[in-house]
Amino acid sequence: MDFDAIIFDFDGVLLESEYEGNRHLAELLTEIGHPTSVEQALKFYTGLSGRDFIAAIEANIGRELPVAFHHRRGAEDERVLREGLPAIAGAVEFVRSLPTGLPVAVASSSTKDWVRTHLDHLGLSEIFKDCVFSGREDVARGKPAPDLYLHAAEQLGVDISRTVVLEDSEVGAKGALVSGARVIGLVAGEHCLPGHADLLRDLGVHEIACDFDDIRRLLNL
Repeated sequence: MDFDAIIFDFDGVLLESEYEGNRHLAELLTEIGHPTSVEQALKFYTGLSGRDFIAAIEANIGRELPVAFHHRRGAEDERVLREGLPAIAGAVEFVRSLPTGLPVAVASSSTKDWVRTHLDHLGLSEIFKDCVFSGREDVARGKPAPDLYLHAAEQLGVDISRTVVLEDSEVGAKGALVSGARVIGLVAGEHCLPGHADLLRDLGVHEIACDFDDIRRLLNL
């Protein structure tokens, strides 16, 4: 193989969470007086989390979000953590089919609790073990800064230039490209609307995969 490790984004790459999460977000914003479509939510907020996520929303709506918004979002997150979400088609089978001993990690804008809980639901916890890294918890600057990918590669003990990063969002792809990793844009999730691949290409992502079979071909697995 011409690479030494794979770093996975999580939401939208392994977990089918982006569309449903942004659908709920669009509903909440519309309810508080800022009509927002799912497509608009996907465009403006996919790949962001924590302070960056809230700051982006408040910049767009021109005011501070009400307390009720945060309560509703928190309740929805708790429900999803309890009940789980489906995997991106083919993701679980792909991860389980990787060569034994190949270093793998998750580098996500979400919290470690979110990622690890859903990895448990998907049956992938034993594969990733402790190699779950969060842009909120492990680095000072989250995506689109490259710090999270560089941190993950360092923890895996591999050179970032010999690392494949699988990303679906513009925010994530920007940071992955700056890090020096080999970036593959995955457009397999329900949230990847027509034209999404072109958005990633415009950023400089030269390898695009429509599904995990495409990733296997790109990586000669």
